[in-house]
Amino acid sequence: MTNSYREAGVDIRLEADGVAALVRELTYRRTGLYAPVGGVGHFAGMIEFGPYVLALATDGVGTKMLIADAVGDRSTVGIDCIAMNANDLYVMNIEPVAFVDYIACDRVDPERMAEIGRGLNEGARLANLSIVGGETATLAGLVTGLDLAGAVLGVQRRDRVISGEACRPGDLVVGLPSSGVHSNGLSLARRIAEASGGYDLPFGSSTLGRELLTPTRIYSEVLGLAERHEIHGMCHITGGGLLNLTRLTDFGFAIDDPIAVPPIFAWLQEQGNVPTGEMYRTFNMGMGFAIVVPEHEAGAVANSVPGAKVVGRCTAEPGVRLAGLPVE
Repeated sequence: MTNSYREAGVDIRLEADGVAALVRELTYRRTGLYAPVGGVGHFAGMIEFGPYVLALATDGVGTKMLIADAVGDRSTVGIDCIAMNANDLYVMNIEPVAFVDYIACDRVDPERMAEIGRGLNEGARLANLSIVGGETATLAGLVTGLDLAGAVLGVQRRDRVISGEACRPGDLVVGLPSSGVHSNGLSLARRIAEASGGYDLPFGSSTLGRELLTPTRIYSEVLGLAERHEIHGMCHITGGGLLNLTRLTDFGFAIDDPIAVPPIFAWLQEQGNVPTGEMYRTFNMGMGFAIVVPEHEAGAVANSVPGAKVVGRCTAEPGVRLAGLPVE
């Protein structure tokens, strides 16, 4: 049986339609001081603040929490929560400075909360931000288990923001390695894992469950890269896989030499009988972050991050192609 993200319960196209329907209703924009900068739809939203912009992003851990529950270890999901938010600021060369968490649960379990707190604290250290508050809501009857999400505040000089509008055909794409599955595509990964023997299956030097819980990488080094190099756009490869690149520009991208696929993705594809195109529009497939640079900067940027490499280029033709085939 062939598996897909849609069959696992997540329809990316329907999700996009739903977001578009929501955004169409968001017509009011503040007037006067601290008005928004740009539109809705990039990885983060910005507010003018004199010569600076303040930026906000929000995200959660998603169904990775269900794997943490099954394995009985929630000590790293806080890192995921901070990573998913902070990385959405890094793509615009915006430094995250503060974070608030939101936990919705059917019942409060102090031991479980302490585990989550340890991960949040480590994520804050890795991203060099402060957790300044949060909210815990007990929603018995509405929530089963626990959902972890948060929101991040960032700041940058307005003239240092990287939006992607500078991307041009001929630019090269440098891919940065992921640490694993990160926090997207887990509905499909869970479906495959549970049909293939469960989370206690041996995998590498550990188990499948532990492999899937590997924390999302926090790409804080890209702020330094943006200080030293000319960068035209950056992209966090999350849900939607390579299609995230379309959020940067109306130009297209050809990914002809992707990062070597890590074993966890090869296992998921084989065990789940998942088509290659479906894998690349569901998972990061080993590339968790992408940087679009002019050709003369590509070598230096790639050499600055271990495991990074040039994976493709920006094209005049819209859309994303993997080895010549459209990713849709």
